[in-house]
Amino acid sequence: MSAEQAIPVIDFSTWAGGSHEERKHIARELTEACHSVGFVYIANHGVPEDLVSQAFSWSKKLFDLPEDQKMLAPHPPGPTVHRGYSWPGLEKSHGLQGELGLRHQTPGRTTELTSKKESYEIGSEAFDRQPNVWLPEHVLPGFRSFMVGFYWRCFEAAKELLRALALGIGLDEEDYFLQLHSGEGNQLRLLHYPPVEAEKLTSNVVARMPAHTDWGSITLLFQDECGGLQVEDPRQPGHFVDATPLKSVLVMNVGDLMMRWSNVRLPKIDNAPRNASTDPRDKRYANGKDDPGTLLNPVLRDY
Repeated sequence: MSAEQAIPVIDFSTWAGGSHEERKHIARELTEACHSVGFVYIANHGVPEDLVSQAFSWSKKLFDLPEDQKMLAPHPPGPTVHRGYSWPGLEKSHGLQGELGLRHQTPGRTTELTSKKESYEIGSEAFDRQPNVWLPEHVLPGFRSFMVGFYWRCFEAAKELLRALALGIGLDEEDYFLQLHSGEGNQLRLLHYPPVEAEKLTSNVVARMPAHTDWGSITLLFQDECGGLQVEDPRQPGHFVDATPLKSVLVMNVGDLMMRWSNVRLPKIDNAPRNASTDPRDKRYANGKDDPGTLLNPVLRDY
């Protein structure tokens, strides 16, 4: 099955200026896609293509820096704060044995693999619980300013998707989920998967990242032309299809929190980076750390 068959494309071109009925139609398309697949392509999402291109350019400049310069903004020790630069091998992948570490394989056969990727995580400058860790300005002039702006521009797009999800699952208040998301607790993650020998991947010496679901409400993903994302086909558990990059289109998926809020009306679906020896990069914007103190009770009792 191709990605185009497995992952629907939802066009938001008429969302902003559309009538209530037009917005409801788009919202129903979105929620039906999320219900049946968990992942969707979003066209005309509101983040300008030139801004996305600039983000990839900045990301390449970052990851092309010498290791000692990237280490001037190291990820803090421990599991609490997720900010700054994570170098290849810092993260360990715990998954069931097999090419993608799939949950559908023999239970109990777990392994710890070195995660062969590097990342840089950014959040709101005002969120004291997760303070940003920046490179010195002279190392990459302009990087901080651009990424702060890009973070909030992605949140504007995410807000419209949250509105559509609320409308699509039948809530009376379109802004219901916005009350739970100020934008302060979100995360922008720049990801780079350096080339790896195919034999090491297939023999489970190292891993990109085993199959997993995302914590949070929703995730927005921008991919470069290399692609790399694979999505589990809910109709064929254990079978993954490539989420082929489409021009000017982002990938959105439902996270654990949104599944809980929707009473499983919108399910979370496994995803994983493709085990290839190529050099993909992507931008992942996780809109979804709900504001502190939020109750995680379902907002739908039945459907």
